[in-house]
Amino acid sequence: MGREKVRRMGLGLLLCVGGCGGEAVEGGRAAAAPWEELVGEYARGEVVLRLLERGDTLRILADSATEVALEVARGDTLRAIAEPRRWWAVVRDSASAVSGLRDSAGVWERREPGQSVFRIEPQRPVGTLRREALLASPPMEGPGLLPPDLLDVQALDTTIRLDVRYASADNFLGEAVYASARAYLQRPAAEAVVRAHRALAASGYGLLIHDAYRPWHISWVFWEATPDSLRRFVADPAQGSRHNRGAAVDLTLYDLATGRPVTMPSGYDEFSPRAYPDYPGGTSRQRWHRDLLRSAMEAEGFQVYPYEWWHFDFGGWERYPILNLTLEELGG
Repeated sequence: MGREKVRRMGLGLLLCVGGCGGEAVEGGRAAAAPWEELVGEYARGEVVLRLLERGDTLRILADSATEVALEVARGDTLRAIAEPRRWWAVVRDSASAVSGLRDSAGVWERREPGQSVFRIEPQRPVGTLRREALLASPPMEGPGLLPPDLLDVQALDTTIRLDVRYASADNFLGEAVYASARAYLQRPAAEAVVRAHRALAASGYGLLIHDAYRPWHISWVFWEATPDSLRRFVADPAQGSRHNRGAAVDLTLYDLATGRPVTMPSGYDEFSPRAYPDYPGGTSRQRWHRDLLRSAMEAEGFQVYPYEWWHFDFGGWERYPILNLTLEELGG
């Protein structure tokens, strides 16, 4: 995480800026950023600037290592505190929304902030892919795997919430691929999720699940629909997904007081670097939420996927077989 360090003390995260010598966000809630409308990515050609917030300072990140602290000068002008001659003017559209940054060389266009539903253009129609997927067969596996013991996670604790995106059109394909919204996991993983959920309550949060067990044929659809350049975000069906084994879960936090999901540095299923668990951008509040989720899940034997802050694999996932039962077949 670069200069930012996270000390994990149970679920009491201490988010330290510059090595825990200065300001810190500790325990319950992180302070809301006063610059949330500015925070995000700005591009000129292939070069990207990131405006981010750490503690009480707005910063601009021009590469993977160098952050420049900013101050807000007259109007909508941002100046480097250490180099006042370096400046960026905020560009706004007709509705006064931030649309870019301007410096002496031209305009940096604001990229999608990353909280809306991410979409791709499927390589072939999803309906066609689903029909083909149902005719395909999962890869053969050797002996010695554990017998499946999938449990409905919400049946173990009804305060765990569901927002199963693949049962609606609010997903990266833009079409529902599940007939129902359910979340199943192998028994040890399901029980571990419940423990993480209950531990988070002390900090005022609960877990909201986007996906858990996923039939193999759905992974086949995802792979075939996704362009080669984005396939690091989907599992190769030739290998099988940890979701197919019932040993991976996609989730986020919700606020117990309001019932609303928290805001993370990216939206769910966003195929971009903003989804990486160590992405440095966004607000300190967003990163604090992301790290709180990770800390809770790691404490119960899960490991985060390197490209997705929301995806967690349960330890020992390789002991379970690849499954292709539909959610309806599991539900009886």
